[in-house]
Amino acid sequence: MDEYNRFVDWDKMDVTVQSQDAKELTCTEFQELKQLARQGYWAKNHSLRAKVYHKLISNIPCRTVTPDANVYRDIVVKIVGKRNSSSLPLPEFVDNSLVPTYCLNAEGIGAVRKIILCIANQFPDISFCPALPSVTALLLHYSKDEAECFEQVCRILACNDPSKRLIDQTFLAFESSCMTFGDLVNKYCQAAHKLMVAVSEDVLEVYSDWQRWLFGELPMVYVARVFDVFLVEGYKVLYRVALALLKFFHKVRAGQPLESDSIQQDIRAFVRDIAKSVSPERLLEKAFAIRLFSRKEIQLLQMANEKALQQKGITVKQKSNPKLVLLLNYCFSVFCIVFFRQNVHLAVHAENFKSEIVSVKEMRDIWSWIPERFALCQPLLLFTTLEHGCSLSRFYSHSEGHEPTLLLIKTTTKEVCGAYLSTDWSERRRGGNKLSFFGTGECFVFRLQPEVERYEWVIIKHPELATTGSEPENHASPSSSTLASSSVPSDPSDRLSPFLSARHFNLPSKTASMFMAGSSECIIIGGGDGQALYLDADLNHGRTSHCNTFNNQPLCSESFQISVLEVWGFRD
Repeated sequence: MDEYNRFVDWDKMDVTVQSQDAKELTCTEFQELKQLARQGYWAKNHSLRAKVYHKLISNIPCRTVTPDANVYRDIVVKIVGKRNSSSLPLPEFVDNSLVPTYCLNAEGIGAVRKIILCIANQFPDISFCPALPSVTALLLHYSKDEAECFEQVCRILACNDPSKRLIDQTFLAFESSCMTFGDLVNKYCQAAHKLMVAVSEDVLEVYSDWQRWLFGELPMVYVARVFDVFLVEGYKVLYRVALALLKFFHKVRAGQPLESDSIQQDIRAFVRDIAKSVSPERLLEKAFAIRLFSRKEIQLLQMANEKALQQKGITVKQKSNPKLVLLLNYCFSVFCIVFFRQNVHLAVHAENFKSEIVSVKEMRDIWSWIPERFALCQPLLLFTTLEHGCSLSRFYSHSEGHEPTLLLIKTTTKEVCGAYLSTDWSERRRGGNKLSFFGTGECFVFRLQPEVERYEWVIIKHPELATTGSEPENHASPSSSTLASSSVPSDPSDRLSPFLSARHFNLPSKTASMFMAGSSECIIIGGGDGQALYLDADLNHGRTSHCNTFNNQPLCSESFQISVLEVWGFRD
């Protein structure tokens, strides 16, 4: 066959990769590589794909001392010894039940375990890396020997470009990626998210499976196509494909009863059998049709989620004691399951929640819309006109110091609407005496009565209205630091540049980013050719209309009188 066939069971491999004539890949320009990867230029020839993988991986910037093939040859006998490779125990940082064999022969299946054990020996700082068995098994199909595969996986793990994220290697990184994926589902797959909320006892637990779909359940031909593009474009591709999988699952299964007693198991089964529904090319086509946030925005969101976890005391750094690693890993897993992955039913507890505007069920619906890092919290009533009076100054005094907040309004005609507001109301003072807008694109407005409708920032659903000003989507060779401009700038206040800050985008006009504003005279939510919400200084009367920022319909009667107004914060 060729020099890359040692570990392959050709009876299991896609026959098309054996029959195509060999080609050469000479281009080095990123945009051309990106196009060829998406088109599957090297997917139809086994030898060419192996050579391309080797070239792309060899261009990854790595630590000065990165284990290579010679290191593997030196240590493998000492680590593995004479033990049967097929029964070798795997490190604690991988899930022993998720070691895909793909199209490997018996020698290849055993080699995966040997390579992973040697990697664990060379990377003691890895505390959690569920994708490692899949990546190792995949690359072994395209390696001349075990040592070459070991070196390629090590280069991926040792990438030292802070702007180029490849594989999660800690619990913190993994958990924050799950939260980030949940945020993306909430914004880009709202129908699927609504289904998850309706049928799942724990939405975050379902979303924590997202890497397993890619690196555990997807068949070989699909994984390889995803990896083709991943090596060129990076981590964002993984989010795209996982979102596409969820979209296809919802399309195929919508309206049908669950096949098992768990939506989690149903999604896994769907991904395993995806060939019945979707071809690899159709999956990628769907993935790249999703107009996802820029890499900079996703990085900021990921960092915000990591920060939220760290503020809860969750930090996993290098540990030298294996028993301590095991204990901390176990404790972290239990802690996340018990505390962090509480669903909206636990966050909004029926016995502890009381509002004069919304029911427990309605508050749970709202809670399912908010960013994952705040869904970890419980609602805390900060201000209510029934207790604190109809005073805008008291509204500010009770709301300031809290970020984000939730504004709820009930009119005298029993209509219910509100807004999720991303930024502390104290920011209004930055404009001096002038009414000025602030906030970020995470703000949204909604109505609950007479019917439920949520309106997000117009740029989320219509990204064509703006381009990312600080970071072109793709602008460099994969061998260079492609995301240098996406590093978070230093801030005098030591705060992260906010996710979906309007200044990150080239907006057609200021009306696309009029999120929230306040003065002693009024509160305004949303602007441009109208206001989503306008409330007077007495918190007695209000107006609502279409606005450019949220592209919303009026949230209730266009002119209304307030019966009750509440402001809710988020309690750790």
